[in-house]
Amino acid sequence: MLDTGAKVPALSGTTQEGATLKLSALKGRWVVVYFYPKDSTPGCTTQAQGFRDLHAQFEQRNAVVIGVSRDSVRSHANFCAKQDLPFTLIADTDETWCKAFDVIHEKVLYGRRYLGIVRSTFLIGPDGRIQRRWSPVKVAGHAADVLGSIPDA
Repeated sequence: MLDTGAKVPALSGTTQEGATLKLSALKGRWVVVYFYPKDSTPGCTTQAQGFRDLHAQFEQRNAVVIGVSRDSVRSHANFCAKQDLPFTLIADTDETWCKAFDVIHEKVLYGRRYLGIVRSTFLIGPDGRIQRRWSPVKVAGHAADVLGSIPDA
């Protein structure tokens, strides 16, 4: 499990635009990696909107926001377009990022057990180490809480 102080592994992933994003390319900046279960669902939409609405303030603090779920590139592209999201979403269809950050756990819905993403956020410092972890995440006010954890640039 990646927790406070841990060095983040060298991960790369496919964005909603079909490009490759390497986490290592963001060294020297604050990086917010938030994991969410599914595009276009109520809680996930509200969470993405929170990061969208504060995006300019994250940029002022030299921070990059990255959303990650197991949805496809196409699903992410549609979600970004519909919600006007100004940040990157990673299509983690092979669960590489989810497994590296240990966010897939057993859940129960209507008595049925399944493996799903636990809504979680990681703040990675400019040195490539985890500065803070939120898990599980309560959506209301979460983006503002994350922003408040990043020092002014």
